Amino acid sequence: MGTICAGEDRAANARRGRRECIFGFFECYPDSSIAGALLERVQGWARKRGLDTLFGPFNLDYEDSYGILIEGRDRPPAILCGHTPPYYRDLIEGYGFEKARGDNLAFAIPIAEEGPERRRLARLAERMRRRGWVRVRGADLSAWEREVDNVYALINRSLEHLPDHIGWERESLRATLASFRRFADPELVLFAEVEGRPVGWFPGVPNLNEALIHANGLRRPWDALRLAYHLRRQPACLAVKSVLVLPEYWQTGVAVLLFDELARRAAAKGYQWADLSLTSEDNPYTPGLAERFGARVYKRYRTYRLAV
Repeated sequence: MGTICAGEDRAANARRGRRECIFGFFECYPDSSIAGALLERVQGWARKRGLDTLFGPFNLDYEDSYGILIEGRDRPPAILCGHTPPYYRDLIEGYGFEKARGDNLAFAIPIAEEGPERRRLARLAERMRRRGWVRVRGADLSAWEREVDNVYALINRSLEHLPDHIGWERESLRATLASFRRFADPELVLFAEVEGRPVGWFPGVPNLNEALIHANGLRRPWDALRLAYHLRRQPACLAVKSVLVLPEYWQTGVAVLLFDELARRAAAKGYQWADLSLTSEDNPYTPGLAERFGARVYKRYRTYRLAV
């Protein structure tokens, strides 16, 4: 009738001076008594360990399919984005949880056709190219460890301004990136460099959910054949799961150049639109940047806190 999981991220609590209990894998029938029993059990678990707040839902980690879907059920989620029934919000908020931070947003950006926003940004990007002080290149997967170092040099500095940001450790980052290495197209994983130093990173990866949705949970032998067939097809969506630009380059046009180059390359390969997710509405930079690209919010996810 329902599931839930609780855990303590001791390293994150120590860094932020908190005593939070992370909860996740929340699945439940539309019954407040069942949800209440699950959440009460997690509260008890947290109290026994001296923790004072529930924070979530997060599942495998802080990046994969987290939060409750608040808006956007007219199309399936992209890779690393979740889906929850509408009544989950009522169950969570009815128990007393409150919004923990700014919602996390998924943006849809058309790339197959150039609208007025794209044309305007393309002109800006072309001026950046002519100036020549920023170099954009694809990832070099043959120099894997060096590229991991490049992302590591960018990620914490680019995101440290966000509330609740938990700094990445290099090995954790390496493991996360390795999961995408098999199917990433290095021509769509872009770095921006100034005098040989990385200052920005826009990684685009195929939206594998377009294939996985046909797999039916691999419950029958022929489901694997269906999955293999759809994995060979060109996805419509390119998923951009991170937008990293060092703060000192936010107002320089680096992001515009990166996105324009990514959109050009993706459109040439047959992609129709880009998913940009999940970015926090607390972020003073990325949502405004996405709107300049002609993006619209198509999904909204929320995380919650509750004192125990």
